[in-house]
Amino acid sequence: MTVNIQENKTDFSNLVKNHPCFDSEAHIKCGRIHLPVSPVCNIQCKFCKRCFNRFENRPGVSSTILTPAKALRVVDRAVELCPELTVVGIAGPGDTLATDHAIKTFELVHEKYPDMINCLSTNGLLLKYKAERIAGAGVKTVTVTVNAVDADVLVKICSGIVLFGNQISGKAAALQLIISQLAGIKEITRLGVVVKVNTVLIPGVNDHNIGDIARVTRGAGASLINIIPLIPQGEMSDITSPSCAELNSARDQAEKHLPVFRHCKHCRADACGVPGLDNDLSDVLYELHCDDTFSHG
Repeated sequence: MTVNIQENKTDFSNLVKNHPCFDSEAHIKCGRIHLPVSPVCNIQCKFCKRCFNRFENRPGVSSTILTPAKALRVVDRAVELCPELTVVGIAGPGDTLATDHAIKTFELVHEKYPDMINCLSTNGLLLKYKAERIAGAGVKTVTVTVNAVDADVLVKICSGIVLFGNQISGKAAALQLIISQLAGIKEITRLGVVVKVNTVLIPGVNDHNIGDIARVTRGAGASLINIIPLIPQGEMSDITSPSCAELNSARDQAEKHLPVFRHCKHCRADACGVPGLDNDLSDVLYELHCDDTFSHG
């Protein structure tokens, strides 16, 4: 697929005003829905714990997995329930690019709702390779989770990756992930898609590298960064979540290089509603489905 870059250029100011994860005013005025269509992940972060339930309000959790066709029907219902809806996002519960489910879903949504802002969140491992298809599916914003730009730091956060069927661990995995993320950001922004970076702040691990993350990802083409506090779980259950002072300090360091979004809600992979109003509608939209774990690809 060939993407017309000029036609695909996003009006950044208009996008920001209508994206609740990019702008503080939009955060309390505009709605978003997350469609849980991505079942597997191709990296293993030490703080990550993916599961099915209805009670945890955090990334990596949903009540079900949808097919692309069923996801479109959920959007139809969401438009009725939440007239403020401006963004259709896919943020898991696995990685959106580990399978083709997310791209196929966006193709269906874009055909029926061309004015919606399609927003994809990814770890960025396969972003460069799927950038053309992402842009061609009408995606206007991509969020890439970048937790370090130094392999010696990232190896403490990410245990390993699976790239084209090859399992890689240790520092080699960390280095490959960083290279892939930066190359992916460069390529997707070249195609006119706006990139926001998410960074999980982990005290004692990456807290002294936040400025570097913002500086390097800005150089690759990112427009915005969101610093979010660690939720202690998994292999990092013994690390204390950052204090407000630590979080503000990290955001100040990042803001020397990129604008910082400061209103993140740690949303589930099946969230729906206006995030700043806490009016989640996911129970109305999704059927309960329980399972223990996801495959890591």
